[in-house]
Amino acid sequence: MTNNVYIDLNVLQTVPSSNINRDDTGAPKTALYGGVTRSRVSSQSWKRAMRVSFKQSGVDTGTRTKEAAKLLASKLMSLDSSLDEKAALAKTSEVFKAASIKLDKNNETGALLLVSPGQIEKLAQYVVDHDELDKKEVKKVLKTDNSLDLALFGRMVADNPELNVEGSAQVAHAISTHEVVPEFDYYTALDDLQSEDTTGAAMLGTIEFNSSTLYRYANLNVNELAHNLGSSDAIKGATDFIKAFLLSMPTGKQTTFANKTLPNYVMVTIRPDTPVNLVSAFEASVNSKNGYVQSSINKLEDEYSATLSFVAKPSLTVVLANHQYESKQSDQVDNLADLLNEVTTELTKVVQDENTNN
Repeated sequence: MTNNVYIDLNVLQTVPSSNINRDDTGAPKTALYGGVTRSRVSSQSWKRAMRVSFKQSGVDTGTRTKEAAKLLASKLMSLDSSLDEKAALAKTSEVFKAASIKLDKNNETGALLLVSPGQIEKLAQYVVDHDELDKKEVKKVLKTDNSLDLALFGRMVADNPELNVEGSAQVAHAISTHEVVPEFDYYTALDDLQSEDTTGAAMLGTIEFNSSTLYRYANLNVNELAHNLGSSDAIKGATDFIKAFLLSMPTGKQTTFANKTLPNYVMVTIRPDTPVNLVSAFEASVNSKNGYVQSSINKLEDEYSATLSFVAKPSLTVVLANHQYESKQSDQVDNLADLLNEVTTELTKVVQDENTNN
């Protein structure tokens, strides 16, 4: 494999009246950038949406929980019918002690722990096959068989940093390419059994919302993904990551606003040197009364061209855009399947079937 392989994902996506990611007051999250207020969707919110998308698509995903010990105990009982719950939990406690992960009196970890199905399966089988536990072997199991979300987003284990997994993907907070002004929906609800001589609403309230054209960015370190997953699964994992990033959306207030949209414009770049976030294109906010997408595309592609004087030429830059918008990029595709095929072809050239764990 070459020394560095990075994938940049640049997305422009319009979102109508919505509140898909709330702050502690219930208002849509915002950010001050370029001197104006922008709509914002946190990276944590979109990564959660991607993990849900993985599960819905049948992609191997882990479980992030404080009850990992109970998952292991359940698997132990399925492998060894002689174990009851108390005995299984006792053995599980020994496993977590060997891994230097503390359990409380309820057999829960102090913080959320992301574990893959393969790790739980192998740990249970190891316990069944061995009367005494080897700490090194237990920790080895917890460092292998990563699920895709674990390989992409990583894992931090405060009790034992040896078990940390360095995430191979980075997801930026999405921000609008333009200034937004908060709006409020005043709503009321009537009681269906309200008597005829009673007037007024049984409930009333307000919901803050906004609408925006979002710039969304993420990158993927393909070598790190191959290290976490194995080279043979890295290419498929990369395309699953791209697809989930493009098609997922956080579900905050989704029932109220039905704001599920698709990207208007996508630029995927494969780079040999460093990832590049093109958000500087929008430091001066887009101003328009006729929509923001086309102007945002122009600014984004101008910024992309400007960055080429600082970094190496990408090995691939491919664009997928709604046909009503114009792009100056020469390599354009008609659909998502073609985009993923181009990415797969290029990655196959640079990702070799080698042991990246050495």
